[in-house]
Amino acid sequence: MQKKIKVLMIGPHRNVHGGISGVVNNYFEAGLDKKIKLCYIGTMVEGSCIRKFIQAVWALIQFFVKIPGFNIVHVNVASDSSYYRKSFFIRIARLFRKKIVIHQHGGDFEGFYRNEITESGRKRVKRVFSMGDAFLVLAPSWKEFFGTMIQKDKIAVLPDSIEIPPHIEKKYGQHQILFLGRLCKSKGIGELLTVMPKIKERYPDSMLYLGGIWEDEKLERIAEKHKDCMTYIGWVSGEDKKKYLEMCDVFILPSYFEGQSVAILEAMAYSCAVAASDTGGIPQMIINGKTGVLFQPKDTEAVRQGLESLLSDKELCRRLGEGAREKVSREFAIENNMEQLLAIYHKVLGKQEPAYEEL
Repeated sequence: MQKKIKVLMIGPHRNVHGGISGVVNNYFEAGLDKKIKLCYIGTMVEGSCIRKFIQAVWALIQFFVKIPGFNIVHVNVASDSSYYRKSFFIRIARLFRKKIVIHQHGGDFEGFYRNEITESGRKRVKRVFSMGDAFLVLAPSWKEFFGTMIQKDKIAVLPDSIEIPPHIEKKYGQHQILFLGRLCKSKGIGELLTVMPKIKERYPDSMLYLGGIWEDEKLERIAEKHKDCMTYIGWVSGEDKKKYLEMCDVFILPSYFEGQSVAILEAMAYSCAVAASDTGGIPQMIINGKTGVLFQPKDTEAVRQGLESLLSDKELCRRLGEGAREKVSREFAIENNMEQLLAIYHKVLGKQEPAYEEL
């Protein structure tokens, strides 16, 4: 029996509220750590700047101690501070001559790259990302963008994935709307809060459930004024999240930008009718009129129309919800994603046969 591949993976701490942590936790729950020798180091935590600094230093110390015993370093990276933080780990892995898999999750990396760094900064990004032996992106559109920086043959599309829950009989026509994610401007919360009073007038039984952590005090104050049409449920996980996904017949995500949304995948798996922005990796999941409804981001009227198209047509909700469930089961199941990831590990190591022990 061949030895297991040894992967040292880094990213935000697994208890951080966010998409990357959700992806990593999905891998652990699906048993990736049983198929390979997997060690995870959290480089970022929530809280004060001092707490974040201490975690970053501690992560570097752990990294230096552990890296000699691993074949591959798998770096989960986004934009802004995440990029700067992870660039240190990528450079260190290169110094240790380890194989490097860079997993890009940032929904607004293009904005960061084009607008927030200098020309010399862009050259550094290209150098750092070119150190990777494999570069993973969430959607085909990102392959084109990052293909202008690094060799295209290094880039692979590896969409986010989830464990598919048992099928449920969804009750449509309830007008129960769910949002899960960061509660901030870039997630389209301003537009959503603007349209909900109008939605409530037309559909008196409608209710928006806001799941997440507030990152904008102004938007939070606005939401407080509209408790008749929206309910704040906090950050939900486990059985609480399952309860709302089962209960709500409509899911909404009006993001300005998005790498890919695990929350949308979860909503699709629970047969919700999804209305979402036509941006980033979302069109890879939502086929307009087949698995959901797409609208242009940053457009309040488009958000309203997208929601009303679902709230006004119970049978459309049913058709889109069933189509969503079928698509996510076929294309975004965690088991298939893990097999793709393992194949990528084998490729960067130059192995033709699986180098992990079967369960």
